[in-house]
Amino acid sequence: MSRRDQIVMSEAERIELLDSQRVVVVTSNGPRGWPHSMPLWYVAREGEIWIWTYAKSQKVRNLERDPRATLLVETGTEYVELRGMMIEAEAELVRDVEPIIDFAKELTLRYSDGIDAVEGDAAALEAQAPKRVAIHFKPVRVASWDHSKLGGTY
Repeated sequence: MSRRDQIVMSEAERIELLDSQRVVVVTSNGPRGWPHSMPLWYVAREGEIWIWTYAKSQKVRNLERDPRATLLVETGTEYVELRGMMIEAEAELVRDVEPIIDFAKELTLRYSDGIDAVEGDAAALEAQAPKRVAIHFKPVRVASWDHSKLGGTY
């Protein structure tokens, strides 16, 4: 069995990783041909990664020009602890205000102390929504790794 086959994560392990981590690094193709990588909070929805960001941001302009992106979610500090996923994806930008507000509430709930935070921030989220876009990334190819499966050997 190859080393690659030894460390690949199952679908359940990938879902657990996405649910347990807080940051996805989104890399889009910049205007000068250089990769443009940005860390963002996210929500995993039915196998897709969703984010929101300012509509005038560089990453949005990049994805308007070329919807391909590479996403990275990873954890661990020592080699034997490294776990992660690299997702090659197609981005779809959502500009309708109502879905953006719904997503903003879901994102706030994930990263806050609960529903009270969402209800308290509802007016702020609604005020931000027209300035934002929600982006969902549809996976095209996924690679994953969990070095702890090597049992401390490398």
